[in-house]
Parts: sequence; structure tokens; C-alpha cells
Amino acid sequence: MKLGIKLLVASFLILNTSPAQAAPIYNFPISGCAVTYGKYHHDYPATDIFANKGCAFVAPITGVIDEVNTVDRWRGRTNLGADRGGLSISLIGEDGLRYYGSHLSKIEPNITAGYKVTSGEKLGEVGATGSAKGTKPHLHFGISYPTEKGIWWIRRGVGLENGKTSPWKYLKAWQAGKDLKPRLIIPATTPPEPKK
Repeated sequence: MKLGIKLLVASFLILNTSPAQAAPIYNFPISGCAVTYGKYHHDYPATDIFANKGCAFVAPITGVIDEVNTVDRWRGRTNLGADRGGLSISLIGEDGLRYYGSHLSKIEPNITAGYKVTSGEKLGEVGATGSAKGTKPHLHFGISYPTEKGIWWIRRGVGLENGKTSPWKYLKAWQAGKDLKPRLIIPATTPPEPKK
């Protein structure tokens, strides 16, 4: 009897002392849809993730919503940099970095500045607003350091690691279910607004 109890206790301890499976810190920013994306973006370090219109854009990390643009003000004749994202959302992650998604077709009603989101929570839907009008639906995804509101040229994405690296390798890791924290160089002063 004592041997049976000892075996039962030992079995219980072995079965209940395995490492805990923690929820991922990072999530791929599009959920439930097939996607394609490349290593490079046309003229600055960001990534365009192509998916069907309406696919869910989700929070890549737990954090607080920083800026939300619910009105598409982009016009081809002016092509203002601040308006190119169309419907867009940025959030400050619990890792201290800012994550930005734009060209959305829809933003969830509860997503407002100051709202706390959890990793994987739906923020909006993929679209082609802003300067993406007339293109295939996609999520423009950028990672940057936090700045004052309205500094769109940083918000849209900056170079990671060596100052030129796109988010591609981080997206690949998150898509595979691996947590990989972006490494980011923060300059001593904010670069000036670009001419284009």
C-alpha cells in the first residue's frame, strides 16, 4: 500500500512539474488569413503584408493604443506624408516600442487612444486606404520608437538593429510562434520631416 501511494505521489509530481507554457509575448499582426510579404519596403524600413480585405489586424504585443486615424484624408494631388496611411493605428507595446499598422478598411469601435490591448486582440481589418488606394489590400507594418504625436515619418517605421533593417525577420519569427524582441537603434535627436 505504501509503495502504491509513493508511486502515485511520484507520478503526480512528475506530471505536474513540467515547464509552464506561457502565452506568446508577440503575435503575427494578421490572424486567420493567408499572407505574403517581402524582406524590403520601397524607400524606408517597414513591411507591406498582403492579405485579403477584411482580414484581422491584431495587436502584435500587449500595450496601449497611442494614435488612431479613423478618417482617410489622403489625396493623390497633395500626397501628404501624414495622410498616406489612411485608416491607421499605432500602439506602444509593453516592450517600450511602437507598432504601426495602416491602410486599414475598418478600425474596431473600442480602439481609441489610451485603450489597453492584449497581444492578439483584434484592432481592425486589412484594406487599401490612404496611398494604397488602387493597390492590392495590405497592412503596412512598421516598428519605431515612441515620439510626440504626429511625427508620422518615425511612426511609419524606422530601421531596426543597424538602422536599416526591416521588420521582416521579426515577422517571420512571430509567424512561426517564436518570441523575438525587436532591437532598435534610437537616435539622440528626432530626424527632421522628410520632403517626400
